[in-house]
Amino acid sequence: MSLQSRIEALQTRHAGLETQLAAEDRRPRPDDSALARLKLEKLRLKEEMSRLRARTASA
Repeated sequence: MSLQSRIEALQTRHAGLETQLAAEDRRPRPDDSALARLKLEKLRLKEEMSRLRARTASA
């Protein structure tokens, strides 16, 4: 898998997490632990995308 295709896959997962976060937040009683887990995973993906973009820029 090329770096660019990996970044695109991460972007897709990141967008999916955003959708899940919004859905959880709209619930009458959002699950705080689920929100925290989703936010942490979203941040992890964002950091990985940043690292990969830095690698492609320096290549």
